[in-house]
Amino acid sequence: MKIAMIGTGYVGLVSGVCFSDFGHEVVCVDKDPRKVEMLTRGEVPIYEPGLDVLMARNVAAGRLTFTGDLASAVDGAEAVFIAVGTPTRRGDGHADLTYVMAAAEEIGRALTGYAVVVTKSTVPVGTNAAVRAVIEKAAPKAEFDVASNPEFLREGAAIDDFMRPDRVVVGVTSDRARDVMGEIYRPLFLRDFPILYTDLETAEMIKYAANAFLATKITFINEIARLCEKVGADVKQVSKGMGLDNRIGNKFLHAGPGYGGSCFPKDTSALARIGQEYAAPIQIVETVIKVNEEVKRRMVEKIMDLCDGSVNGKTVAVLGVTFKPNTDDMRDAPSLTIVPALVGNGARVRVVDPQGRREGEKLLPGVTWLDDAYGAAEGADIVVLMTEWNEFRALDLVRLARSMATARMVDLRNVYSPKDAAAAGFKAYSCVGR
Repeated sequence: MKIAMIGTGYVGLVSGVCFSDFGHEVVCVDKDPRKVEMLTRGEVPIYEPGLDVLMARNVAAGRLTFTGDLASAVDGAEAVFIAVGTPTRRGDGHADLTYVMAAAEEIGRALTGYAVVVTKSTVPVGTNAAVRAVIEKAAPKAEFDVASNPEFLREGAAIDDFMRPDRVVVGVTSDRARDVMGEIYRPLFLRDFPILYTDLETAEMIKYAANAFLATKITFINEIARLCEKVGADVKQVSKGMGLDNRIGNKFLHAGPGYGGSCFPKDTSALARIGQEYAAPIQIVETVIKVNEEVKRRMVEKIMDLCDGSVNGKTVAVLGVTFKPNTDDMRDAPSLTIVPALVGNGARVRVVDPQGRREGEKLLPGVTWLDDAYGAAEGADIVVLMTEWNEFRALDLVRLARSMATARMVDLRNVYSPKDAAAAGFKAYSCVGR
C-alpha cells in the first residue's frame, strides 16, 4: 500500500519509517528542503535510538523516500497521514491547528483518487470534522474519508512503542476507511495487538485523556514527595507501595522536577481549554498545570537552600537538561525554568548532556557546555542531577566529591541515596521526597 506522510517531525518520521518496515511504500513530505536533503542523505534530524538503522534499511529496500513535493506523494496514495505540529497557541492555551488545516487544504487539491486522510497529529475534539470541511471546500469532487489515528509514542522508546503498542486507536466513519486502516495495521493485528475502532470524536478524546491522566500521576507523586519531605517519609518507598497495587501501577510515579516534553504540557493546556469552551471545566487538569509549574520553581529553591540561600558567584554543574533521557528534546523541559533562574541569580552554570547541546545552546544562554560530568564538577560548588541519563546513574561519587570546591549535590531524580552520598564525601545532599 502506498502511504504519504505529511510532516517529518518526531511523529511523522517515526511513523513513516515504521510503516515502511511493515512493508508499505511510504513517501515522507516536508516543506523544508534542507530537511529533505538531510533525510535523503540518510541523516536523522532527531535523536531516537535505533531510528537511523531502521530508516537506512527501508530506504535501501526502496520502501521509504523523502520529498518536498506533496502532490507527487499524494498521487496514488491510499492513505495520507497528517503529522504536522500542533503547538500551543500563544495567549489562550489552545492547540494551533494552522499547519493541520494548511496540510488538509493542500491534500484536497492533490487528491487524484480515493484516499483516507488520517490525522496523526494530536488535535482537539472536532478537528477531523473541520479537516473534512477544508478538503471538501478545496476539492468538492474529491473522493475520500477522514480518520483519526492518534500516536502514543514515548520519546526514547518510540520504535518499540510503534511495533509493540499497548493499543492502536482508529477513529473512522465508514467501512471503507476501516478496511484501509485495517490493512495498514495488519502486521500488528496478526500479532494480536489491540486495535480499537471508534468514531472520530472518541479517538480524539482518548489521546488527550490519556496524556492528561499520565501528567496527573506525575504531578500527584510530586505533591506527595513534598509532603514526604515535611513528615520524614521516603517517596521512593511510597511510590513502590502504591505501584504494587495493580489498580494503580508503578509507571509515572517517580518524583522529580516536573513533567515536560512535546506532549504533556501542550495537551493538558489544550484539554483544559476545551473543557472551558464546552462549559465542562476539567479542574483536576487545570490544577495539574498549575502545580507542575510550582514544582519546577520548588526545585530552584531546593538548590538555593543547599547553597545557604544564594548561588551568586557559585559554580553549578548541571547534569542533563533534556526533559527525559534518550532524547534530544528540550521542549518545556524543567531545565528551561531551573537553569535560567540559576543564571539570573548570579550562578556560573556548567552543563553536560549527551544529546541536549544542539537545542540547548539556543535555549540556555549564559552557560558553559562541557563533555563529561567530572569535568563539569571540577572546582564546582554544587552538582545538580536533572536528567537521569545512564551515564549519570553510575557516577563515581567519591571522585566527583573530591573534585569539587564544596561537595554538595541536589539529586532531582533520586538516582542516589543520602547514605551513599554521605559515604562518598558529600557534605550536603538533597533529593526529592526523602
